[in-house]
Amino acid sequence: MVKLPNCDSYGIKRLESKNAKNAIIQKLATDFNLTPIIAEAYYSQVSHYFEEHSNIKLSSGEISYEAVSADEPAGKHIRLTRKVTLRIRLMDINSDYQALANFGLAGLRRHRLQRITRQAYDQGALLSYEDIAMILTTSPSTIKRDISYLKKDGKFIMTRGAKLDMGPGISHKTEIIELYFKGYTFTDIESKTNHSELSVKRYLADFVQIASLINQNFSHNQIRLIVQKSDRLVREYSQLFQFYKEQDNLRLIELITPELPNNGAKKKSNVSIPRGGNGYE
Repeated sequence: MVKLPNCDSYGIKRLESKNAKNAIIQKLATDFNLTPIIAEAYYSQVSHYFEEHSNIKLSSGEISYEAVSADEPAGKHIRLTRKVTLRIRLMDINSDYQALANFGLAGLRRHRLQRITRQAYDQGALLSYEDIAMILTTSPSTIKRDISYLKKDGKFIMTRGAKLDMGPGISHKTEIIELYFKGYTFTDIESKTNHSELSVKRYLADFVQIASLINQNFSHNQIRLIVQKSDRLVREYSQLFQFYKEQDNLRLIELITPELPNNGAKKKSNVSIPRGGNGYE
């Protein structure tokens, strides 16, 4: 049997240390006065960030864009907010051509505006007017006019400002819940508000949780602590609940009435709503 020479005689360990990874670790240790172990830990974490934010596989018509997480509160400096790397379908040939043919360039832009804001929201982020303007190569003032136009047409566009309810009036969540109680289908609500059906059901789940606590005579402050929602949202949902309860709204009754056993007379609602999940606010 031929005995192989000791691997160290080839200097393999030394050769392995002469790679890009170790070169970067050495620079981190030197530039920031770190121990080699800490520098390697930093390298591993940064590599993870790079994989999360930069190594995005895109299909034809898609772009990658960094946007602020939907969970970030108002008043926080943008530089300090958590970002989400989005895959946005900027071009959808069939629907884009139809929008262009029917409504011209402005119609195409508004069509894309609705698509990209919804895609961002579904991926856990929110686009600002400036983000949308950059993606669609126009100005924030044009985007503001487009969103105003779409709102007049009954569309709800989910932007960072709208999500955080920075403007006056009731929140978009309350508007969406009210559409449900007025008899609109999930498809109708999805079309009017530019929200996915899953998002609408999550709002309903939050409403059901608050309504159930009201029925159990919890105080306003107790409900806020339990559901971890804003004072404004709890107040709006409470008022909405009281109003439609007095109207004997059938959809509200279905939501808050406990299910009977299978042999009971009550028919189960065909609306499936996730229970206890916070989802997107």
